[in-house]
Amino acid sequence: MYDLVIIGSGPAGLSAAVYAKRAGFHTLVLEKGAMSGGQVLTTYEVDNYLGMKGMNGFDLGMKFREHADHMGVEFLEAEAVSIEEGTESGVGETAELVACEKTDPCIKPGRRAEAGGDKKGGRIYRIVTNKGDYETRAVLAATGAVHARLHVPGEEELAGMGVSYCATCDGAFFRNRTVAVIGGGDVAVEDAVFLARTSKKVYLIHRRDELRAARILQKKVQELPNVEILWNTVVDEIVGTDRVEKIRIRNTVSGDMEEMEMDGVFIAVGIHPNTELFKGLVECDEKGYIAAGEDGVTTAPGIFAAGDVRTKPLRQIVTAVADGANAVAGVQDYFLQDSF
Repeated sequence: MYDLVIIGSGPAGLSAAVYAKRAGFHTLVLEKGAMSGGQVLTTYEVDNYLGMKGMNGFDLGMKFREHADHMGVEFLEAEAVSIEEGTESGVGETAELVACEKTDPCIKPGRRAEAGGDKKGGRIYRIVTNKGDYETRAVLAATGAVHARLHVPGEEELAGMGVSYCATCDGAFFRNRTVAVIGGGDVAVEDAVFLARTSKKVYLIHRRDELRAARILQKKVQELPNVEILWNTVVDEIVGTDRVEKIRIRNTVSGDMEEMEMDGVFIAVGIHPNTELFKGLVECDEKGYIAAGEDGVTTAPGIFAAGDVRTKPLRQIVTAVADGANAVAGVQDYFLQDSF
């Protein structure tokens, strides 16, 4: 029986693992892939993490993992398939578990809070993975979020080498350069406005003839002299060897093709939190993120959330690391509750 199982080994999960180990919790980290670090691994350079100026994202991710290894954190490369909830029937006895129903959208507030175990055994969770089942008294969702892809040639090959999904993270590398932002929603327009502060030229490429962003954002971006909106346009290919050099675009109305020299491409066509595993267990917001505060507490007692998977205003490495620490503090408080 574990005290805490952390699902995900990005900055939030690794930070939580270190803090959990320091707190003396019997902890297991489940990581789906062969490498820890999450999205930071694909970042070409990180220059906004305090004390790590100009560090390659892959190297920073490896440092995070090395720190956790140094603390003696237990890792398992396995994919969590489902989470089952129940209560211990008694000390030393097999836990009696009831599989939670998988509903969509996420569960309404308070439902799981009313279904807790008694003081005799307390609530436990069984994490079912492709390599076996693991029982735990608390679960931390650190599964992150994934950016929607264009699925065009050159996108994956040049990720971190001019192709980015985060203007806030990487915009500073394109000062006085020409960049393209792909998308038409709030995030895309906000990215274009943000990049226009430092980039020489910003092309906002949208596949339709009007933006989906809020009117106030549309007005703001259209007033910027160094931003040009390309309507009814899609990117068919991103071209380059060791960096982005140009893009091939196509007008969806006329069918005309064009090549444009480009230094950077920022893709903002959506982001999807990895919450499938927790549907039916916790409440999510209207965008699908797990509803959890700074302490990581969700609507399901014993289930916590940290990092990009939870509702929050800023998704950065530093906020993910802080989330991990705060969530463990939330776990500590949970263990001290009489109801547990």
